[in-house]
Order: sequence, then structure tokens, then C-alpha cells
Amino acid sequence: MCGRYATTRSAADLSALFEAYDDSGDRLVPDYNVAPTDPVPIVRISERVGGSVLSVARWGLLPSWAKDTRGAARMINARAETVATTRAYAQSFARRRCLVPADGWYEWVRRDGAKQAYFMTPRDGEVLVFAGLWSVWRGAGDPLLSCSVVTMAALGELALVHDRMPLVLPRHRWSDWLSGDDADPAGLLAAPSAQALAAIEVRPVGRGVGDVRNDGPELVARVPAPPLGALPEDPVLSTLF
Repeated sequence: MCGRYATTRSAADLSALFEAYDDSGDRLVPDYNVAPTDPVPIVRISERVGGSVLSVARWGLLPSWAKDTRGAARMINARAETVATTRAYAQSFARRRCLVPADGWYEWVRRDGAKQAYFMTPRDGEVLVFAGLWSVWRGAGDPLLSCSVVTMAALGELALVHDRMPLVLPRHRWSDWLSGDDADPAGLLAAPSAQALAAIEVRPVGRGVGDVRNDGPELVARVPAPPLGALPEDPVLSTLF
């Protein structure tokens, strides 16, 4: 599960990186502690623009048929194993996939009666891209753009901190995820390579990230902690969600 993450790059940097038209409207700000229903950057294909667009979406997908926004916080993640068939996500998986740029994501491991936070982030400091879905909900007010992060079974060292992880897309898969054929869901949802997984650092960080009111670069600073290999054989895994 991915229930908290960081995304701090500017709209100018993201639009240049993804060669996307900037439709964010100066609404993007660095956020080191993104929580469900927060505004986040996504990159999607826009028929109106005729190409890739950088947009701001509310994290927590609202299907077009939802009666209200109350269930959005429970729709932050879509399981890769069922995303193509689950009613809430199937239409978005078939027609409205997006890229969700991030610096990294957080998870918590319970040990000795306390929770240790970890930040999963690229070792080289480059952008991390989650596979995402988007939708537009039209209620009483203006249309609401929302999104969800696709998750999969955790692999490698990442499985020591949680049994789920975001589906991370390397650069060569960005185009296919945005506009590839959904007739091959297995190909679109393929797990990252061992090389891509090894490039992700599992960094122990402080307790501050546990409070959604906290924000700032200090949340991703490394703190002393026992190595993950020192965890019990069957650790009790936990997130805040």
C-alpha cells in the first residue's frame, strides 16, 4: 500500500521532464507529506491538447458514477491484480492511465512496540514515477480531476517494509502506460526489473512524517536505525492507513 508520499518538483521541471503542456495553473507546491485527498501532479494524455498534459488531481479516485466525494480517501490505491476488472477502476485502466511523479513513498514497520518510518526513494535522486489512473467526477460544482496509484506485491528488499508497493515505471515504459493497448494488461502491469528495484533506497526517517500537518525536507532526512536485515523473520508490518 502507498498511503503517504513526497512530490516536490516544480511544474516547470515536470513539464520539461515529461515534455507535457503545463495545465497546473500555478497550483503545484512542494509537498513532502502527501496524504489522501491532497492535490498532486499527474501526467496524462489530453485529447483537447493533443498530447501529454501536466495536471493537478485530487489523490483518491472518484469514478464518474460516484454519488459524492466521501469515498475518495479509500480509493488512493488500485491493486494491479484486479485493476482491469474492478468496477471502480476498470474504465480508467482501459482509457485513462496517468503517470504520478514522486520523490519517494513512506511505509512504517512496527518493532519493539513502536513504528519506524521508511522512505523509499531513488538512490540517484531522479524522479520516481508511479503507474496511475485518473477520472473526472462531475458533481454540483466544477468537474473534479482525481487519481489513484496502482500497487503490486512488494519485491526484494521492499518486501521487508510492506507487502505492497507502487507499480514503479522506468522511463522506457512511460509512453506505453499512457497510451498503450489495454488488451495486454499483463504487459502494462509487469513488475519492475531487479535492476530498477535495486536502484531504490530504503531510508529510515524520523517520526515527523506520521503527522500530516508536518511538511519540509527534514521529513526525508536519514535517521539512525537498525538495518532491515535485523528485523525478525516475520515482522509485523504496518502503515497509518
